[in-house]
Amino acid sequence: MHHIPNIISVIRILLVIPTALALWQNYYPQALVLMTVAGVSDAVDGALARRFNWMSELGKALDPIADKLLVGVMIVVFTLQGHLPLWVALIVLSRDVIILAGAAVYRRWFERVGFNPTFLSKANTALQIITLLLLLVAHCDFVQLSDWAEAIVDPHLFYVLAILGVASGVDYVVTWGQRGLKTGRSSAAEVLAHGPVEVHLSNALERRSKESPRFTSE
Repeated sequence: MHHIPNIISVIRILLVIPTALALWQNYYPQALVLMTVAGVSDAVDGALARRFNWMSELGKALDPIADKLLVGVMIVVFTLQGHLPLWVALIVLSRDVIILAGAAVYRRWFERVGFNPTFLSKANTALQIITLLLLLVAHCDFVQLSDWAEAIVDPHLFYVLAILGVASGVDYVVTWGQRGLKTGRSSAAEVLAHGPVEVHLSNALERRSKESPRFTSE
C-alpha cells in the first residue's frame, strides 16, 4: 500500500506523452483534461503520503521529476507554437538546467543532495502550472473565459513567471552555495584535526551505512 503514491507519480510521468501529443496537434481541450488529471493526481499522491506516512526517497525524487517533465514539455511545445515568448522559455528552462548542474557538482564535491525544494521553488512550480493551465484555457475557445485567461497570462503572468524563475534560481544558488562552503570548511577542519586517512575511512563507513538496505516493519 505504501507504494501507491509512487505508482501515481509514475502514471503522471506517463501522462506527459499524450498531453504533449494533444497539445502539439492543437487538441487543447483534451490537453487541458489530461493536465487537470495530472494536477489532481499530484495532490492525491501528496495527501496520501502525508496522511499515511508513505513518504520515501523514491517518492521525493519522482514527484518533482513528474512536475518538471510535464511543465518542460508543455513550455517547449507552447514556445514552438508561438504562444509563449522565447525569452520566458529560456529563463524557465535555463533555471532548471543550472539547478541540475549545480546539484551534480554539489554531490560530486560535497555530499548527496536531498530532494527538498525551497519555498520560492515551490511557488515557482505552482505559478508555472497555473500559467500553462490558463494558456490552455485561452486556446480552448471558451468564449469570455478564454479571453479572460489570455488577458491575465499575456503579458502579466509572463513577467511574473520570469521574475520568480530568476529569484528562485538565485535562491537555490545562494542556499546551496552557502551550504557547500560550510561543508567544505567542516571537512577541512576535520582533516586538520584527525588526519586525511582517518577522515577518508570515516566517510567511507558513513556512505556504506547510508547505502545499506533498511528494513522496516509494515
